[in-house]
Amino acid sequence: MTQFFEFETDFVDSLRCIPMQARYNLDTCGIKLKLADWNHLTQSERQALVELPCTNEQEIETYRVYLQNLIHERTGSYPSELPIESHPAWMDENNIPESVQEKATEYNVNIMAPQWAALSPLERFALIKLSRSGHENKNFPKALEEFKLIDN
Repeated sequence: MTQFFEFETDFVDSLRCIPMQARYNLDTCGIKLKLADWNHLTQSERQALVELPCTNEQEIETYRVYLQNLIHERTGSYPSELPIESHPAWMDENNIPESVQEKATEYNVNIMAPQWAALSPLERFALIKLSRSGHENKNFPKALEEFKLIDN
């Protein structure tokens, strides 16, 4: 099921940036995709990368091979690979990553364990990605609001 967040609305129509759903799939299948490579893809190819299932072992491998071949067709080289985490932080309902708590504190928000557990894995993934150092974090407070972790 395709899910876009409200904080992504400025680019989801054109898919000029890689939406969280696709980034989630990329991390799940162990592919690092550069924005330049993403921009070599057609609109329908980008949409497919958002919509293709990537949840069980077979789907993950199918997604990975499809993406590798697609990028190779478009750019002449294969995308970089990432290690696949056996227990990614976004699947852990019980432990809030320190980077998320630190970033939330910057906005005077304290995320409580029940709130974290109530989030979907994709929502937790988004908060983790948006809280990384060196990442443009302008969407972090928007995500906090959207996920009902902060009053607007």
